Amino acid sequence: MVSIESLPELIPGLPEEIGLECLTRFHYSTHPIAAGACRRWQELLQSREFYYHRKQTGYTQKAACLVQLLNSGTDADGYKLVGPPRYGITVFDPASGIWDRIDRVPKYRDGLPLFCQITSSEGKLVLMGGWDPTSYDPVRDVFVYEFTTQRWREGKQMPETRSFFATGALDGRVIVAGGHDENKNALSTAWEYDVRRDEWTELSRMSQERDECQGMVIGSEFWVVSGYKTDNQGGFEGSAELLDLETGEWSRVEEAWRASQCPRSCVGVGKDKKLFCWADRDSAIRVGACAVPLGGWTFVSGSAYQGGPQGFFLVDEQSGKFTSIDVPVEFSGFVQSGCWVDI
Repeated sequence: MVSIESLPELIPGLPEEIGLECLTRFHYSTHPIAAGACRRWQELLQSREFYYHRKQTGYTQKAACLVQLLNSGTDADGYKLVGPPRYGITVFDPASGIWDRIDRVPKYRDGLPLFCQITSSEGKLVLMGGWDPTSYDPVRDVFVYEFTTQRWREGKQMPETRSFFATGALDGRVIVAGGHDENKNALSTAWEYDVRRDEWTELSRMSQERDECQGMVIGSEFWVVSGYKTDNQGGFEGSAELLDLETGEWSRVEEAWRASQCPRSCVGVGKDKKLFCWADRDSAIRVGACAVPLGGWTFVSGSAYQGGPQGFFLVDEQSGKFTSIDVPVEFSGFVQSGCWVDI
């Protein structure tokens, strides 16, 4: 990695610390252009040390990254085009209100793998798993998106085939657990992916199988919420399991979730530290609720009824007030899942 101290005169005529402060204040969307100014800027902007310097000084920005249904569009005569659902990754910056879409994964130009999972690690977006959008076969692909270069790179494949699994990340480590294999058998296994080293390490198993569970990081713990066993399809558990990321040990929490309720993409953490379902918080997002915490605010989306239009909101975590977001029509599709990225 490049040391910040090894890059004197980042801006000719200015002391290094002043030049560094200037570059630190650049919005992440300008980094690809700024990196082309000179080799010194490129090495600095793409270094891990610079990312953590920006983070420590408060100049990273939290954005919501969403696996979102792409609008099918219309043909030349105005008729709506039909076909299999296609998903892309949308980025919403709550500070500026700007909506954008990340370039498609080169391997999947016609749409993301169906039901793929996304999480973030050190300002990067990590996409893994899902079903091939053409054959519907489960895939083990891993892709990492660098916002500084605006490019995808392919990572080492997942060690096991799994779908509908829990995932979360902390300190450069991505955890996956549960889900089901290619034969629809629920899984209790868990793995850790080191994004920097591009390596997988097997972790200890959970106490039971958990298909269609939801993952989230709370403090230094990785939680796997609800899910169900192979022989109890759709019978969602009320329990959760949490992995202490320091000791690597799992522990079980009973009555953490409402039994029989699907937790996918809709789990929230209340002021009392108890879990809740966002779909229960407002009738406007009763169906297909998806929530992404953004530090002080939470992005939520959903519909008031099956097949209804999508609503998009920012929720103040202190007051609980819902504020509607203006959304361009091309970003108004159903949100399947999402995560936050501190870019």
